[in-house]
This record gives sequence, structure tokens and C-alpha cells, in this order.
Amino acid sequence: LHFLAFSIPPATLARLALRFRTTPALFNSHFPFNRRFRALFTMASSLAPPPGQSAAVQPGRIRVLKEGSAKQMGPVVYWMFRDQRHRDNWALIHAVDQANKRNVPVAVAFNLFDQFLGAKARQLGFMLKGLRQVQVDIEEKLQIPFFLFRGEAEENVPKFLEECGASLLVTDFSPLREIRKCKEEILKRVSDSVTIHEVDAHNVVPLWVASEKLEYSARTIRTKITKRLPEYLIDFPVLLPPKAKWVAAKDQTAVDWDNIILEVLRKGAEVPEIEWCIPGEDAAMEVLMGSKDGFLTKRLKLYSSDRNNPLKPKGLSGLSPYLHFGQISAQRCALEAHKVKLRSPQVC
Repeated sequence: LHFLAFSIPPATLARLALRFRTTPALFNSHFPFNRRFRALFTMASSLAPPPGQSAAVQPGRIRVLKEGSAKQMGPVVYWMFRDQRHRDNWALIHAVDQANKRNVPVAVAFNLFDQFLGAKARQLGFMLKGLRQVQVDIEEKLQIPFFLFRGEAEENVPKFLEECGASLLVTDFSPLREIRKCKEEILKRVSDSVTIHEVDAHNVVPLWVASEKLEYSARTIRTKITKRLPEYLIDFPVLLPPKAKWVAAKDQTAVDWDNIILEVLRKGAEVPEIEWCIPGEDAAMEVLMGSKDGFLTKRLKLYSSDRNNPLKPKGLSGLSPYLHFGQISAQRCALEAHKVKLRSPQVC
């Protein structure tokens, strides 16, 4: 079977390696060679992306919300909302991949709503300080411009796409009713020439892949998700700066983070910030994998005994706020936990 690997893309091989763990029959010498060969070939074909689609992101993770009527060569815009990070972000990976295929630049935009889903100083301060780091990372490490808008996304996003002549809008997935309605309105207002893709960068297994119906219990959906893990629980590709640089008509304006943060802290002061939880991607990775007090590196052994004891907060992961605001990927947490399990089975 080894020679077949030379004709399979590396990304597909990685998914195959995970699938093998749940398909031990492929290694059983008692099975006829032709059966094992056909099984491997069929499995590789099912995991490989269709012709013309992105190899950087699994096709099942992407939904086409709107197919553009014209083949424009304008830039790609990633409207960031739920997944506020530059690392391990399938939506950003897809946006850069599509921009490289079209040889066009890419930009990241974030829209700050006037009433951000009832959030107060504690939530908004944490989110905005994390976004400030995201802007620095995206611009310095990836050379991608970051735009921050305030007000109604239904107005700002279509306006920005028109100003920069965008050909593709990539957005991350959110199940919230308000955001779904917002996207429906944007679909109506955006030019028919613009294609819109939605990428589930939040869930390990995309929601629309995990189940086609409303599940009534964890028991019914758990098996469905587990079956899909070999295909979707894979490592992220290395994200490099896009080939084309941003030269669009829409100039980037400096974001006054200090004043924006002070404003939201003042307006939402009835629920003040907390000091023990540091926002941002770097802080999230430190909580997960830090050498001093990381959950997987130092505190995992306490989880089974201390997780239900309110007097021992270190027994919990402490990752909830980072996962909520998308400052760390749940998939990264799962991948790192799996590595720990392989090294120290007695701990997990």
C-alpha cells in the first residue's frame, strides 16, 4: 500500500492517518490485499477535496451562502466575528488560500455593534483587548490589513465590499439568531457579483456536517461527532502572508483602541472587568500549555478530583472565556490534549 501514498496530497494523508486509528482492518494481513487497496483508495478519495476547491480547508467545513454572478478579480475580505484569532482559524486560512488562488489581496474586517448582544464592560473589555492583539498579529505576522467598523454590520459590510471592489466575502459561522438575521440582510444588500462563503472555524466537526437535524440529547449526537473526528480533528496548515499585498481603494485608518476600550468600560461599568483573566491569544495558549500553570502541562491531574470543588478553581481549565470569544481554537485544545494522552495515558 505504500506506493499509493505518493499520489495522495499531504493534507489527505494526515486525515488518513487519523482515520486508520478507527479502521484497524486496513492493517489486518488476513484481509485480502485487493480489499485493503480498494478501502484505502476509497477512503483517500472521500477525504480529498473536489477539483477546483481549496486543499487548505476541508470542503465540508465551507458553505457557499451566495455564488457571485461574475468572475471578479477584486480582493478577498474576511469578516471576523466569532473566531477572534489569527492562529488556528479555518476561516482566515480559507480567505488567504482563496486570495492566493485568485492572486488578489485579502483584508480582515471586524464590526463592533453598538449594542453587542447585551455585553457589558467585563465582556467587551476582554473582547476588545483580545482584538487589539489580533490586529497586531495579523498585520505584523501576515501583512494583512485589519479594519474595525462600528454600527450596523448590515450597512458597514456591504459598503466596505463595494468600496474595495471585493470578489469574495468569507465569514465565520455563528448559530445565534441575531447574527443569522444579520447575514441574511447582508446577502440581500451585497452586489450579485460577490461570492459569500461561510466557514465553521469554531467547532471541530462543522455543525452542518455533524447532524442534519435538531438533536434532542447529547447521546444522539455524540456518536455522530465521534465518527467524524478522524476526518476533521486534524492539525492546521502553516499560514503564511498572502502573495498579493493590499492596494485596494479603501485606505486603512488607525484604530484608536484606547479610547474605544475606555468608552465601553465606562458605559458598562455596572459589570466591571476582572483582573485575574488576561485576554488575548497568547494568554489563552499560556492557560492551556504554559510551563508554569498550564492546564494540560501542570493542572490536568487535578481535574478529576477538584473540578466540582468551588474552593479549588485551579481544578478547572480556565479556558471558557477564551473559547467563548474565539481567542483559542477548541480544535487546538483537543489536539494538544490528544498529544498529552499519547505521552502520559495515566493522566488522561
